[in-house]
Amino acid sequence: MGDHLLLVGMMGAGKSTVGVLLARRMARPHVDIDGEIERDARRPVAEIFSSEGEPAFRELEKAKLRSVLSSPAAAVVSVGGGAVIDAANRALMRDSAAVVWLRARPDTLWSRVADSASRPLLGTPESATRRTTLEELNDARRPLYEEVATFVVDTDDLDPEQVAEEVLAVVGRTVP
Repeated sequence: MGDHLLLVGMMGAGKSTVGVLLARRMARPHVDIDGEIERDARRPVAEIFSSEGEPAFRELEKAKLRSVLSSPAAAVVSVGGGAVIDAANRALMRDSAAVVWLRARPDTLWSRVADSASRPLLGTPESATRRTTLEELNDARRPLYEEVATFVVDTDDLDPEQVAEEVLAVVGRTVP
């Protein structure tokens, strides 16, 4: 297992926010896979989904994850919520890093993403099926997060600082 610390979980679990906090506390760089893709593509993830489709985005995600995990510099990496769909990504994550699943109940996830227009898999904020879609994605991905997780931290009822503390407590000395 490599020295990277990966954060996985559903949209709204806190991967990006907590990743920044952990990187600071661990004196490591923080890499947000979606943010890196947006920077490289010079456009938002939602636009990539809209213009090129989810399969094209997933290929960008796979390449970026592979690139980041091949770096010898240990980083805290916030992995996009759907990266676990790909079996090769799951194998790479398991073999390359300590993986923390930031797990949250659907009600918590919904409270954090309901007003967001930047979640392409949920559709537009006016869509009546957004919450159902979130719950279906969560149900489908839960076993995949479980498969890759070295550790699990429940984020319900915790603020980002508390989640970061929980992550540090569970990873302890296993992450150099």
